[in-house]
Amino acid sequence: MKQFPDSPHAPAQTRGWPPISVVMPILNEERHLREAVDQILAQNYPGEIEVVLAVGPSRDRTQEVADAIAAADPRVVVVPNPTGRTPNALNAAIAASRNGIIARVDGHAMLPPDYLRVAVETLVSTGADNVGGIMAAEGITAFEKAVACAMTSKIGVGAAAFHVGGQAGPADTVYLGVFRRSALDRVGGYDEHFQRAQDWEMNHRIRRTGGLVWFEPRMRVTYRPRPNVKALAKQYFHYGRWRRVVARTHEGTINLRYLAPPAAVLAMLLGLVVSPFFPLGLVIPGGYALAIVAGSVVTGSGLPLSARLRLPLVYAAMHCSWGWGFLTSPKALASPPR
Repeated sequence: MKQFPDSPHAPAQTRGWPPISVVMPILNEERHLREAVDQILAQNYPGEIEVVLAVGPSRDRTQEVADAIAAADPRVVVVPNPTGRTPNALNAAIAASRNGIIARVDGHAMLPPDYLRVAVETLVSTGADNVGGIMAAEGITAFEKAVACAMTSKIGVGAAAFHVGGQAGPADTVYLGVFRRSALDRVGGYDEHFQRAQDWEMNHRIRRTGGLVWFEPRMRVTYRPRPNVKALAKQYFHYGRWRRVVARTHEGTINLRYLAPPAAVLAMLLGLVVSPFFPLGLVIPGGYALAIVAGSVVTGSGLPLSARLRLPLVYAAMHCSWGWGFLTSPKALASPPR
């Protein structure tokens, strides 16, 4: 670990392993927060770890849980995030952190025991500014299991390596991320205009300023999906809406994979509109329905029957919500110049 300076005050057994600040944007995470923090503090990492929780105005007991965790362990710090927005929380936590390596972790993300060790090893071996791995969705209920299946299949989310896996190597973006503070300082941190897609947007700026973003599949993080179709549709609607804002802000950052959902939504709407006059128009939405049912049969073969039956609905909610969000994204959301 020669690339990172040792602290002269660090215990001998930790020297060579840089101290890490884990920053967490927290809102309505009473259910998962304590387990998530426990997994961070129990990491198989020889260096020092601090955890900075940026807590927004939650509807549950998140603030009380966060304060109790910090009171019981001096490695945990709580800072306020009055806006409740994710990029604001991340910037507040980064500003309050002390170390040269910054790991972003969500309140409902469950890290494997070697996550931070693998991240630092990868930063050193690749020279990257940001390294991250797989968003390994895992559900508990039948609906969540269907969503997890869709979020880890090419039918659901395309070929993005951080969803479906792949070989280690340079990437446009990664899930969460472990950063060099110097890279965050260079690009000015997260753009607080972006309520969604802030990770993709900042990784674009890191790459545009000469930095390397690296995908490492060994960094596999358990993610808990949304619990119902309404929450899932809202999530993907905002993904689509804000991905278009990124495309407007940074020219050349859109490709056919991102255009597929809005194109499908437009085609189905056109088919439904013309169907009273031209019945063959129903072939388009009918063909899409048959395609996702067939895709569900293939991708859901290992799921319980209750989850398999929900899978076509999940695919449709993800595709159509993302596409509609992209199509209806107002120009007024355009990011002001930084």
